[in-house]
Amino acid sequence: EIDYVLFITVPSKDSITLKPHPDEVDDVCWVTQSKLLEMFADKDLLISPWFRLIANRWMIGGGENGKGGWWDDLDRTMNTDDFCDYENIHRFDPPTEHLGGGGDAGPWLDTKEAPSSNGTVEDTVGDASKKQGAYGKIKTHKESKLSQLMHIDEVCSAISLLYINPLKSNLESDNIKKSFDTDDLAFCDDILCKVSRSFAAVIRQLPSELLVDVLIFYLVLRALDTIEDDMTFFASNDEKVKVLLAFHKTALVDPEWKMMGCGEEDERRLLEEFPKCHSVFAALREDSRRVISDITLRMATGMAEFVGKDLGQGTVDVQQYNRYCHFVAGLVGEGLSRLFSASGLEKPALATELYLSDQMGLFLQKTNIIRDYLEDYVDGRAFWPQTVWKKYSASGDLGYFANPATVEHKTAALNCIDELVTDALELVPDCLSYLSKLRCAEVFRFCAIPQVMAIATLDKCYHNKDVFSGVVKIRKGMSCALINGTTDINGVHSIFHRFASSILRQAELSRKNGFEDPSYERTVKACTTILELTETEAKRSGSSVVGSTLMLSTAAVGCLTYKYPNGSNTTALTTAIASIGMFSLFKISFMKYVGKKGVSSLMPASKLTEKKEG
Repeated sequence: EIDYVLFITVPSKDSITLKPHPDEVDDVCWVTQSKLLEMFADKDLLISPWFRLIANRWMIGGGENGKGGWWDDLDRTMNTDDFCDYENIHRFDPPTEHLGGGGDAGPWLDTKEAPSSNGTVEDTVGDASKKQGAYGKIKTHKESKLSQLMHIDEVCSAISLLYINPLKSNLESDNIKKSFDTDDLAFCDDILCKVSRSFAAVIRQLPSELLVDVLIFYLVLRALDTIEDDMTFFASNDEKVKVLLAFHKTALVDPEWKMMGCGEEDERRLLEEFPKCHSVFAALREDSRRVISDITLRMATGMAEFVGKDLGQGTVDVQQYNRYCHFVAGLVGEGLSRLFSASGLEKPALATELYLSDQMGLFLQKTNIIRDYLEDYVDGRAFWPQTVWKKYSASGDLGYFANPATVEHKTAALNCIDELVTDALELVPDCLSYLSKLRCAEVFRFCAIPQVMAIATLDKCYHNKDVFSGVVKIRKGMSCALINGTTDINGVHSIFHRFASSILRQAELSRKNGFEDPSYERTVKACTTILELTETEAKRSGSSVVGSTLMLSTAAVGCLTYKYPNGSNTTALTTAIASIGMFSLFKISFMKYVGKKGVSSLMPASKLTEKKEG
């Protein structure tokens, strides 16, 4: 960045009118030297780091080379060339309070040589493992390990998922090994784990008839997304649009196609070694290739529509918000439904469920957008609709909600996020309807796991001020418990009932405590609808909850009395109570997640294949 400093001297402040660009300058005021230094010391004021550096180095004080500061002698500054320097380029770091952060950047410009003739600097600053954009650079709100360990049922769920009933990978099946190049498939599997935050395990557990198709579908769209996300690689938006629109005819047709230097880290590697993905893509069934190519073209077309839009302040309205989510997630839902049907594991009619498939994708995408408010805002590409957040932003800027300080500020931020969460909750009935139409157990889990993670995340985000100072995440143990609960539709209904109840309780408690939420009635309606749809399964699990509570109580009393025995005769009794209690606790936890389930309409892929062949 190159800064130009303009000096103007006037007889009085009334003799000049200042009209700075509102996107560049937030406020202007007349100050003395001492007043400016006081402002620098005020941590509540947001002052450009570059202005602060220039002021401290050259404007005020001794200045450099003993010449004094520019402000110390305005007559000399304005009427002589003593301070003119047409030879040197001054390179300096941000102020110390701006260093550190998620990328772990420290001082370097002050001590390094200027760039070489080709404009590069060899030293790498920051953490090279960070993902593209602002991902990984924003604080993550997580519970302490001790707090997580206090949830015994979730600990048991984690043990069950890791060691007893893990998600089994079907990638080593014989028909996959025979159908695809081993090395190229190994690359695709490896890069999937690198670029995917959460989908690798659920993709691997898919049946062999479908696994590689979905894996390649994900990688193709991730490559396309990497091109769309890179804000510096292309010389112009027109060039980026051209590449996006041609992607289905280049990357999916030319076996040697690749793109060098676009994206960051693993995403860049995906593009640079894309011929390995193409090798696997070319070996897929023709109907699968046709689906992937079609969705890729339509998604690229949607991305191209948004490339030239200024998303620094989010989408214009809810309609545009929904349209964006449709292109980047709703189309994914459609493509998956078509792949499911093409595999023969799901009925042909599923491929025509375009509306429900779209709603499934929107539910996941909106959840991510709500959670990633600060990351997206810092990255300069936000998606919260202006027709929603501008109702609550006193400054008219999306950044108004970041780190709210005053009561009015916090109230506005919470009102905004509550409305957005409610908007997402209204998609749940369609998501549950889609899941009810599936018949393959592995396909069902593939679809259900992201959905239950989303409803849990919405519960975490609802009325939570932490969203505005970082990224909130659910506990890892809870994630394991949710995965274990997705073996059938009843388990999924129970999970949705649980979190809809939680959001409803939060809304009612906030109202009881005097919080006026404009979206309250709409939130209650959305939650009530979900509860009505899932009530039957919630009642079935009610008795087990009572039993769990009694056993937990027994364990707690036993542990407490064992810790504080009251004599040798009591010690034996309390030891027995503690043992029974702890045994009951672990029994109920493990039985909940590894015990026999009720009758399910879902069938494993192997049974469906036998039935079809029979």
